[in-house]
Amino acid sequence: MKAEYINPFMTSLASAFDTMLNCPVHRGQLTFKSAETPVFEVSGVIGLSGKAVGTVVLSLSKEVAIKAASTMLMMEATELNSDVVDAVGELTNMVAGAAKAKLEELNLSISLPNVIIGLGHEIHFPSNVTPISVPFTCEWGPLAIEVGLVPVPEPALV
Repeated sequence: MKAEYINPFMTSLASAFDTMLNCPVHRGQLTFKSAETPVFEVSGVIGLSGKAVGTVVLSLSKEVAIKAASTMLMMEATELNSDVVDAVGELTNMVAGAAKAKLEELNLSISLPNVIIGLGHEIHFPSNVTPISVPFTCEWGPLAIEVGLVPVPEPALV
């Protein structure tokens, strides 16, 4: 995966948390991801396709997911429920959509978000890419963005 592909996702996540949730995030050290298990128990997942293919995962601790949903929905959520799932899906969509706009040259389309809840769930990225994981912290707790994106080879002219 090209390093320049991760930057739009990091800046989009920071912008969404800052402007939409009024909760600034602080970035940790980028790492290559080797396991299929996300770091936290709530994952918003979006597929990417176009001149590159891959997956973006917004991995949130339970506390961050609940607080983000409470802020977005202007109501107090206290547990992981359908409102929290919807809010995490929308937050993932905002992050992926803003990053897509910054990667215009890849002509990306994004799928509808899926949200997975539970410790130990697995998310598989395309087999030919090693995803990059970027941890963040905020006043609500820890979160991470994981991106695996690889260019699609140009078809050979016959």
